[in-house]
Amino acid sequence: MPTIPPERSGNSGHQAHQHHAAAQSFGSDAERYDRARPRYPDALIDRIVAGRPGLDVLDVGCGTGIAARQFQAAGCRVLGVEPDARMAGLARQFGGEVDVARFEDWEPDGRECDAVVAGQAWHWIDPVAGAAKAAQVLRPGGLLAPFWNAFRFPPGLAQSVADACRRALPDAPFDFQAIMKETLSGYQVLLDKAADGIREAGGYGEPEQWRFDWERSYTRDAWLEQMPTQAIFARLPADRLEEVLQGVGAAIDARGGGFTMGYTTVAVTAVRTGAT
Repeated sequence: MPTIPPERSGNSGHQAHQHHAAAQSFGSDAERYDRARPRYPDALIDRIVAGRPGLDVLDVGCGTGIAARQFQAAGCRVLGVEPDARMAGLARQFGGEVDVARFEDWEPDGRECDAVVAGQAWHWIDPVAGAAKAAQVLRPGGLLAPFWNAFRFPPGLAQSVADACRRALPDAPFDFQAIMKETLSGYQVLLDKAADGIREAGGYGEPEQWRFDWERSYTRDAWLEQMPTQAIFARLPADRLEEVLQGVGAAIDARGGGFTMGYTTVAVTAVRTGAT
């Protein structure tokens, strides 16, 4: 499921960083978020680290520290920046170091790093201001690498899930069918905005895209636990959310109680070249 406002299929979605209320909805159940959200492929972490354990990594919009813990496991030192104190609090419980701030307003205080990463979070940040702030802290040759997980429901299930959501939320102002049939192409606007922001900020080489394909199997209950952590559903009243979950649960039950989700993790990367 997408984690940005569903309006992004129209013009307003191009400015996801302005949706501050949606961006901070995830902390309402930080523990569920940490349990249910998918991790990132080891191949992505390995390529960013590039065989250099001990890197200093800045994790922007670190949330509960999902990506940060993966980088720590790869031998990196990680500092998180997270605007939601509830999410940051849980990340600290897991042993993470986190500054609570919006990244655009965060003060580095002389700190530098070898990589700035952002897992499923860069669209909540002004793309130009974010790239400029990253340039302030990256050492020459350092890497800026925001990344996202794009999903692919198996054939047939996307339509069933969309129908269940539409029945429960008939007045919702967006197209569930388009959302549930999300593919990498649906994320292209995010990738383009990130790349354009890097170019406009200056101080980087030409942005590249990295792609990693993988799969994850879900039981009915595992998928239903993740759905309330998505921006589309996170702020629904409890009774409406329950209607959605019941409908989607029935659709999964009709397929035997589980399914395999295809994921593509895509990163927009750029190397810090020098002073802006």
